[in-house]
Amino acid sequence: MGGEQAEADPLLEKAFFDSVAYERIRSHEDRHCFLIGRTGSGKSAILKRIEEEFPERTIRISPDDLSLPYILNLGLIRRLNELDVHLDPFLMLLWRHIFIVELIRHRYKPRSNAERQTMLETLRTLVRRDPTKERALEYISQFGDRFWNETSIQVREMIEQFETTADTTIKGTSIVPHLGAVLSVQKDSKEFSSFEVRREVTEHYQHIVNQTQLADLSKMIEVLNNEVFNSPKEFWYIVIDDLDKDWADESLSNDLIRCLFRAVLDLQRLRYVKIVIALRTNIFEHLNFGSKTGGQEEKFRSLRSVIRWSPTELRALAEQRVAAAIVQSDLEITGGMKALLPEGSKKRGDPMDYLLSYTLLRPRDLIAFVNQCLERAVGKTRLTWSDLDAAIPEYSRNRLLALRDEWKPTFPGIEKVFDKFRSHNRSMNLREFTEILDEIALLVSDRDFEGTRWVLLLADPLWSGSLTDTWFDSYRMIVKLLYDIGFIGIAKDGRTFKYSYEEMNMADSELSFPDTVQFQVHKAFATALDITG
Repeated sequence: MGGEQAEADPLLEKAFFDSVAYERIRSHEDRHCFLIGRTGSGKSAILKRIEEEFPERTIRISPDDLSLPYILNLGLIRRLNELDVHLDPFLMLLWRHIFIVELIRHRYKPRSNAERQTMLETLRTLVRRDPTKERALEYISQFGDRFWNETSIQVREMIEQFETTADTTIKGTSIVPHLGAVLSVQKDSKEFSSFEVRREVTEHYQHIVNQTQLADLSKMIEVLNNEVFNSPKEFWYIVIDDLDKDWADESLSNDLIRCLFRAVLDLQRLRYVKIVIALRTNIFEHLNFGSKTGGQEEKFRSLRSVIRWSPTELRALAEQRVAAAIVQSDLEITGGMKALLPEGSKKRGDPMDYLLSYTLLRPRDLIAFVNQCLERAVGKTRLTWSDLDAAIPEYSRNRLLALRDEWKPTFPGIEKVFDKFRSHNRSMNLREFTEILDEIALLVSDRDFEGTRWVLLLADPLWSGSLTDTWFDSYRMIVKLLYDIGFIGIAKDGRTFKYSYEEMNMADSELSFPDTVQFQVHKAFATALDITG
């Protein structure tokens, strides 16, 4: 049924499903540009499809190719972060510069100095009547031939120039003799004199960062919008993926991504250019827009396109993919999904419903499950119910590992949390579930547990609460994590279980936890944890 990941999916081009999310991102008029979704929801597939459909007018920017790991691990950047210097002006300049360079490079494709000069003269002719725009072209000229270097080289040069400027200007100040001591002082130190010097150092560096010039760049964006990318017939896309890699400490990488989002907002002035950023849900939710963006959080959220799949869409996707897979395989099955699956029955129900019940309603889950089944279909004309059942153990083990890998960057050691449910009943009442939650809270006493910090945070209401606290007050943060990631479902009435992909905010309300409430581990993970029922 194809590859589980877009970059290794031989059926992506032949059997791509035009989902609502894809049509929204592809649209020239729809300005939603932040593609948010869980691992396996199809973010990368959408961007890859855009590239395939518009190969001449799609620019892919890879974080690895931009030396971003180099930026985040640079001594100066880490030093400024420790000093609480607000780096947004510089990081936004960096992203705007990257976008402008890539747009001009791909639009004109100059291969020689003569072609580069011709391009500049063409632009000057277009903006000659507007001196402010003409001055914007000086932004290109000031870089000289370096403007045409690979973007990664330019990024490094801008960082190095910034570092040189910072170090040079601070050498002429009275704080130099104390600089080493200041940078070694911990934030919770009570040495007043050290903090006074630290404050002076921070203010000095902040002044340097604030001198970052954005005016010429803003004018350059106007030039691009009015004179270069000004035809609806030549609509361009910039796509950025793989922002979920573990580059550096979380605060630095989040600042870099947050400034990327702010730069994208600014470049929405380009009518016929659409910048699309794909990002995992958990990273987006931890970007902390509110405190550092001047109250712009609502703007970012209004431009996000959250990927959700309905059972109907997944059925259609499966039909397309199975038909394509059968054509290019040695299976003797003829027809699509209906011909592949066993007949439904009163006892087993509909086979497609059976498959979907083992997924978190994501394409990757369904593709993985069907692939496991197809391995048992070679030489057969049709799958049997026994084939579907036999595929479950391997599928479940892989899904549990995938869930661990998805969340361990944010919650290291989370596999030990999952293991607390091992060999229990799949459905649990409030008392049974609470016993497991208490065991999770006690993981902090395990010396080998990597997640002590985040478990302490989530379990803090349990340890520090008062006698008047409700069950919800004490356990809500741990329950919310397990629910939000799709590991458990909740049934307020004790019968009808809901998961986060069906009802997002169910775990946020105390009304969801009456005495009759039941909890259930998702079927996708139950077999791997030897869970029964």
